Amino acid sequence: MSPESPAASPAAETPARPRSRAARRIAAATAAFGLAGTLAAAPAAADEADLADRYVALGDSFTAGPFIPVTTGDPLLCLRSTNNYPQRVAEALGAADFTDASCSGAVTEHMTEPQELSLGQSNAPQFDALTPDTTLVTVGIGGNDLGFGEVVLRCAEESVTDPGGDPCRRYYEQDDGSDELAGRVPETGEKVAAVLEGVRERSPQATVVVVGYLQLLPEKKGCWPVVPVAEGDVGYLDSLQSALNAELEARAAEAGAVFADVFERGRDMCAPASEKWVEGIFPTRPAAPVHPNRSGMDAVGDRVLEALGVREHAPQA
Repeated sequence: MSPESPAASPAAETPARPRSRAARRIAAATAAFGLAGTLAAAPAAADEADLADRYVALGDSFTAGPFIPVTTGDPLLCLRSTNNYPQRVAEALGAADFTDASCSGAVTEHMTEPQELSLGQSNAPQFDALTPDTTLVTVGIGGNDLGFGEVVLRCAEESVTDPGGDPCRRYYEQDDGSDELAGRVPETGEKVAAVLEGVRERSPQATVVVVGYLQLLPEKKGCWPVVPVAEGDVGYLDSLQSALNAELEARAAEAGAVFADVFERGRDMCAPASEKWVEGIFPTRPAAPVHPNRSGMDAVGDRVLEALGVREHAPQA
């Protein structure tokens, strides 16, 4: 979700989730994949050594981690951080071969098409990193297809004249009373489904993890003007993001992929600086505005590992 739509450690304790839940997720995803019948058979849940053979990370800026020290990679303008969640997962697994193909600003079409950046740079199609012997693929994409970055900026602009109302919701309301943004969610889901099919075709033996998006806004009460979203639009945008995550989870199940649920209340842009996992319009820690900070990235990495059933994780200090 660049500005981009789609993150060291939490100060408050993250509730531990039992290994059995992760195991059930993998089993359910495998069963759903078998029912789909349109792709190759899903691999059984791999052990840690198998996962570590060759790991490829695909995604947008919520994967890349713009402005979280230290930025690395080629091209540099993808703004991949050495402290993003793929790095955390790769290190925890001891990955023998690891490729982070994520790039800030990416949409689903950039899985198969080059992503043109500024200064004459471009990022190769992210699928180029996939091989038949890839053993683990994480996919964090869809936020930019939904346009959440553009939506947040639009809502901030609209809030200036009506901070106590719901100008953003009214902006996206259609003449027939339907909601434009709600209509984008299933369209984004279809694009993500195509991405997952493409991953399976190129890396048929890989365990695939679809990674959700961290919570951006509280469920109801916002924090205008620190995060300039009108009070009546806070719940509206939170519901939109929840719908996107639910769509991603459903598409993951259909494709036989594992879903890493990273959405957690109280870690949004309005949370205290020591507790939030996503920075606001005016960051208080190194990160791009409206993007994960280091704490959020660490939390997402732990949730991915948990979803894989690799190991239990104690809360970060």
